[in-house]
Amino acid sequence: MTDVTSREKILKKIRKALTNKSSQEIGDVDLESEIYVSSDEPLEIQFAQKFSALNGKFVFCENETEFLENFSFFSKDNDWKSIFCLESSIKNILNKGQIKFYDKEDDFAETDIGITFCECLIARTGSIMITSKQGSGRRLPVYSNNHIVIAYTSQLVNNIKDGLKLIRDKYGSQLPSMISTISGPSKTADIEKTLVQGAHGPKEVFVFLIDDVPLAD
Repeated sequence: MTDVTSREKILKKIRKALTNKSSQEIGDVDLESEIYVSSDEPLEIQFAQKFSALNGKFVFCENETEFLENFSFFSKDNDWKSIFCLESSIKNILNKGQIKFYDKEDDFAETDIGITFCECLIARTGSIMITSKQGSGRRLPVYSNNHIVIAYTSQLVNNIKDGLKLIRDKYGSQLPSMISTISGPSKTADIEKTLVQGAHGPKEVFVFLIDDVPLAD
């Protein structure tokens, strides 16, 4: 009698399983319930803690004036020189603070600092959600050595599901061709198991969060 190989035994079990289908009914899958333990902390605190734990640099600003003061301080402290910006609203803010920046395509390859807005901030994971429909496009968030994100407290959402809902509500049937999240600086340990930051994108990511939510009466 010929010995039955392990492979043949496995194939026999698979064929039997496919022939004799289970009569057990699978209930409806609950896609709405939260899978994380809820937190009593405000969303900005949750985001700051998670983002900082991912080696992101977080700066809270009470208003745009304070943002300009903080940005000027960090710019001098980190010797930021080649600042590149494409979004008109950010240009207006920088012009108010007399902060020099570049916005011409010819200057793009030389940029070291890229400034963008974002679609929203995910408090649960400390992530920044961006899309290709933003004025900064696909390249700027990943090209520069330092990525600076300007966000507002009204853009904070609890989790990724809420962020995707925001995108759907904003763009309707014309969804962006790219929706992505940034969770701290780019890093990898693929090469000889040595951690390297900036391998596939910015070495540092800053989030300047500007408070635009009025206090409750």
